[in-house]
Amino acid sequence: MSNQKITSYADAGVNIDAGDQLVERIKPYAKKTQTPHVLGGLGGFGALFQLPIAEYKEPILVSGTDGVGTKLRLAQMLNDHSTIGIDLVAMCVNDIITSGAKPLFFLDYFATGKLNVSQAETVIKGIAEGCLQAGCALSGGETAEMPGMYHGDDYDLAGFAVGIVEKSKIITGDTIQAGDQLIGIASSGVHSNGYSLVRKLIDDNQINLTEKLEDKTLAEILLAPTMIYVKLIEKLLTSYPIKGIAHITGGGLTENIPRILPKALAMQINYDAWQQPVIFDWLQELSGLEDSQMHRTFNCGIGMVLVVSPENVDAILQTINQENLAWHIGSVENAQ
Repeated sequence: MSNQKITSYADAGVNIDAGDQLVERIKPYAKKTQTPHVLGGLGGFGALFQLPIAEYKEPILVSGTDGVGTKLRLAQMLNDHSTIGIDLVAMCVNDIITSGAKPLFFLDYFATGKLNVSQAETVIKGIAEGCLQAGCALSGGETAEMPGMYHGDDYDLAGFAVGIVEKSKIITGDTIQAGDQLIGIASSGVHSNGYSLVRKLIDDNQINLTEKLEDKTLAEILLAPTMIYVKLIEKLLTSYPIKGIAHITGGGLTENIPRILPKALAMQINYDAWQQPVIFDWLQELSGLEDSQMHRTFNCGIGMVLVVSPENVDAILQTINQENLAWHIGSVENAQ
């Protein structure tokens, strides 16, 4: 048998020591998110989680995966990586809570050309904060160095969340009927969709992101992390029947609400029911988009929409407004 030359990780530009250093640095953040169901710790080949099946008669697992799109490019341009991890968690857990599922654990995938330990630590610290806000465990993840794919400090993120729900309590939208009402819960800003257009507008108009819009800089507003709605929705579900939940992501209000409606039904939205945040006015003025295009591109101030029976509208609004902002934004009607 002929000898075969083995190329080392070092020859390929991969720093094993940096990976080990990162694991040690992020352990305290992950530990804060741990629940009694997490077995073992970070660093193994697989994350172990004991399902709380004793609490359920017919437990159903709900999973979701997502990224943060080109908002990453803005974070890299501004060299501010402190909140992008929260965005990553939010995009996943906000999706699975629409089924009524409680998030159990979260895993992340961080890929880069050459690992910048400090940068990666900041990102993962944000991921841990997002997990705390969602009440789920950061149980594991993967950090990949790929010099041939990424350059400099560029990196990409993906997230994976798993939740659990009682089979009889899954929110499917099947019971939605004409006459049901729409409640919109406020977003924290642009969230994590529409940033290809946002960045193009910034570049084309040579926008200085240190300029202020009201009392914050544009950079602060555009990097504001996506709102995590998990604990609020869980609170509502303990007291009120919710027929449908739509997470307002890419496609905006126009395309996301119809995803949860039975085919024979349509939505009627009163766009005057809430005052959209000034950042959306700024984006519309800069882009020249018509209202219908804005509603198809951005959340326009509404991050989550609930479909409820008319008799529950006032009580649900009162409960939400104790800790967030919400409005009665429309109704469900028979499709014409």
